[in-house]
Amino acid sequence: MEKYQPQPDHTELLVELHYLPCLDYVSGLLQFRRVRVEAHEHYQKQSYRNRCYVLTANKVDTLTVPVQQGTHHNPVRDLRIDTSQPWQMHHWRCLKSAYGKAPFFDYYAPEFEPVYQKNWAFLFDLNYELLTICLKLVRQRVDLNLTDCYEKVPEVGLFDARSLINPRNRPESYVFYKPKPYAQNFGFDFVPNLSIIDLLFCQGPLATEFLSLK
Repeated sequence: MEKYQPQPDHTELLVELHYLPCLDYVSGLLQFRRVRVEAHEHYQKQSYRNRCYVLTANKVDTLTVPVQQGTHHNPVRDLRIDTSQPWQMHHWRCLKSAYGKAPFFDYYAPEFEPVYQKNWAFLFDLNYELLTICLKLVRQRVDLNLTDCYEKVPEVGLFDARSLINPRNRPESYVFYKPKPYAQNFGFDFVPNLSIIDLLFCQGPLATEFLSLK
């Protein structure tokens, strides 16, 4: 796993966009502060690119943004959301049910609710908007830049984290995040590496204290 860990000569992060990213992802952004967002990859299924995980009353729930069939091998900037499905309504209802009584829901919900009232055509645009909001709420400045083209082997100094952060990773294989338990809205057993929205709604301004770096 060491070959997939940042080294001292890595000064910039290269990573794809995720939907309401997990804590491993956000920890990486805060570690590097200068980030190149991969804008020319081909979309990959079964990844964080169109899904996130939140803690509800009964279980960890998956929120998935539906994408149009037959476009999975298209460049990610061209990947269209399947607007025939009422995913915005479903996602927002789930977030309200899961976090409506969380300590900081009323503070941060006005930042997210307009996103779910807008009709999005492209997954990339949705993810970028949500990432911008999340970084604002954790009160950290990150220099985000889109890539100009796809490079299989990135230049020296870039830590290539593309596809390293995925739902199959166990805690021992997180790339950047070392879990620190915090009070969550449900249950007694801490669930690590959920969407950043779980940490924001539960811990508010203290969120960065739990985004530990290895």
